[in-house]
Amino acid sequence: MMVSYNELQALSRKAFLGIGFSEAQADDAADMVCWMESHELNGLVELNQALQRILAEDNRDKSPELLYQDADLAIIDGHDMSVLQCSHLPLELAFAKARARGLGVLKIRHCRQRQLIMGYLARLASRGMNITALWRHAQTPLTEQVVGFRANSTVPSIRIYTLEEIPDENKLNTGITVIMANHVDLLPTMRSDYSYDLLARHEESELLEVEVRRRASGDGFDVPSSLWDQLKTLAQRTFVESFEGSQLGAGPLD
Repeated sequence: MMVSYNELQALSRKAFLGIGFSEAQADDAADMVCWMESHELNGLVELNQALQRILAEDNRDKSPELLYQDADLAIIDGHDMSVLQCSHLPLELAFAKARARGLGVLKIRHCRQRQLIMGYLARLASRGMNITALWRHAQTPLTEQVVGFRANSTVPSIRIYTLEEIPDENKLNTGITVIMANHVDLLPTMRSDYSYDLLARHEESELLEVEVRRRASGDGFDVPSSLWDQLKTLAQRTFVESFEGSQLGAGPLD
């Protein structure tokens, strides 16, 4: 079914609140999903995967854990949560470090649906920050994704590489590294002692064209009915039934 950007954003936000996200988390998560889908980067696919994992695991008592930090670096344990749940505050911390010091590095260990982090990085880049993020998928073939935003740009350049050889030190890796600099460009390139091939690439100009075309056309999103119904079901958790004598009727749960 076809829905507008605003419809998807609003219902996703309510669904995240129904899962147990805070107001800020729900706002950011909905924006991240819509940004991905607006740039034809499989935001709905990632959203569906995130929902299935979040619903299968009770993470309400979990929160990102700060393992280490100094003036330039922060290391976070995401406790196997989606980046929708564990990335927004750590990213703001790294942004503050980069603003103050010129460079900030964030490493989030044990996080899922890492593609979705691009939606939040776009927001930070638009505030004048050069950003590169990279993460590795321990699979066959081994792949590594590198994403680079120029300062004041809302779209990145993306590279996905495959390594022909598996490094001896390779282990299951569900982490992500984000590097921010307010005075130098950070390009999405890769150098390695191992042989590698470029599997896929998305240029900044290509994604900007997608963004402009979507805004001009007003095209909506083709959301699978099953996903839309699930979002509506989750969104209903944020409301309670009205009762006799209630002055407000149904409203959000505390």
